[in-house]
Amino acid sequence: MTMNVSELCNVNDQTIIRLRLLLLLFISSALTLSSSFVQADGKLLGTAGASPVEGGGGGGLIPWAMLAGYATQDEWAGVAAVSHTDMTDFRMNSLSVAANYHDRVELSFGRIDFRSKAGGDVTRQNVAGLKVRLLGDLIYGDEPVVSVGVQYKSLLDTDTARASGAKDTTGTDFYVSAARVWLDGLVDRTVLLNANLRNTEANQLGLLGFGGDEGGREWLFEGAAAVYLDRYWAVGVEYREKPDNLSALREEDWAGIFVAYFPSKSVSVTAAYLNLGDVAGESNQSGMYLSTQGSF
Repeated sequence: MTMNVSELCNVNDQTIIRLRLLLLLFISSALTLSSSFVQADGKLLGTAGASPVEGGGGGGLIPWAMLAGYATQDEWAGVAAVSHTDMTDFRMNSLSVAANYHDRVELSFGRIDFRSKAGGDVTRQNVAGLKVRLLGDLIYGDEPVVSVGVQYKSLLDTDTARASGAKDTTGTDFYVSAARVWLDGLVDRTVLLNANLRNTEANQLGLLGFGGDEGGREWLFEGAAAVYLDRYWAVGVEYREKPDNLSALREEDWAGIFVAYFPSKSVSVTAAYLNLGDVAGESNQSGMYLSTQGSF
């Protein structure tokens, strides 16, 4: 990492992040205690998923085909989420909000904060997302739910990306996503499967810029599978294929094992163990992921 940040700025940034975490935890707790906040609750508990680090509806690592929140065709829903990932040499925090209109259109915005544990160097990125459900239903009917999405990503701190050999500091991802839930699936449990095809040139989600001397835009696979142990608990896995565009910094695919808890339609909590491989020149990056989401 080449970017330098003063110790005072590090303290301020860390304090702000802690305050944001506490604020969202407070909001999530308030939503849990007051069912009057819930405007959209037409879907089954747990089928709204969680919020990926880039924002919107999905798992922790990737978007899923369903839209954020529990809105049906005559409802709207709003979602706010915060996540923290503690890797071997880095920390990554994200904050996001999303709106779901009539289970047809999802708008989202996320802020990712990525920093080195050693020096406190920080890279921040904004992600604006749009997802549209094209057809199908997650549970009922003959067709799975199929959605298309776009994410526009913009780096606020560009020095590291430029020093790494990235061609651009802004970029756009496009993806197609399909998902299905079987209520009487494996060992009589509810089962979810999701598959994505993403067109991207983002290096490490875009935190290291876009494109490079060894590659550019390409189609990549993403997948998720979950088994619901009961109404409130689900366990699963996620996989995200990654590009490898920079000769100076190797990039590897991401994978995770997660546990999600849905005490109500107002709040969910997800914990995961992630294996992220090489990240920003440091090998064997793995660690814990924790996310909480409030819905209304």
